[in-house]
Amino acid sequence: MPTGVALHDAREQLFRAAERVLLRDGPSALTSRAVTAEADCAKGVLHRHFADFDAFLAELVEDRISRMDARAAALRASAGAGGVIGNLTAALMELFDSVAVAMVGLVASRDALRARLRRLTPTGVPVLTEAAAAVSSYLAAERDLGRVAADADVGTLAPTLIGAAHLLFADREGAPPQDDAVRKVVSAVVAGVVR
Repeated sequence: MPTGVALHDAREQLFRAAERVLLRDGPSALTSRAVTAEADCAKGVLHRHFADFDAFLAELVEDRISRMDARAAALRASAGAGGVIGNLTAALMELFDSVAVAMVGLVASRDALRARLRRLTPTGVPVLTEAAAAVSSYLAAERDLGRVAADADVGTLAPTLIGAAHLLFADREGAPPQDDAVRKVVSAVVAGVVR
């Protein structure tokens, strides 16, 4: 006899269930049983759609990374409009929503998952590496427009911004930082290069 409810988009529903478990209970609580219980479906549903649980987790992270592409494009498109510090602050506030921070924790806690993700992100930490690329691309566009110094090392500034912002957002228990705290960090990092 089947258990649970019918899943119309099983893959996405399982991903959302995994995110809820991850946000509520942390990476160590993320098991196939926890995900299927959260999705209210039989355990076999996950294994019908994914080779194993590590494959499921890898596809979850890859899917969430691919969603960053639209954010990266929007950030790059904002070059020349508004203020550089304001644009970076808004982008970091959006980027480090609770799911992105949780994904970094998940990747950091599972060696097998990191190994699978190496084909997508050969170096660095998946999610953070893609975020740094988005910020670097934006800063390069602003440099081309003259709003960032011509000699600015955007390849160093971008991961510095991502690392500093990640430290602000990394506390799973506390409230996320406010806009002014993120703006203060952004200002400190890019103060010498913004025109």
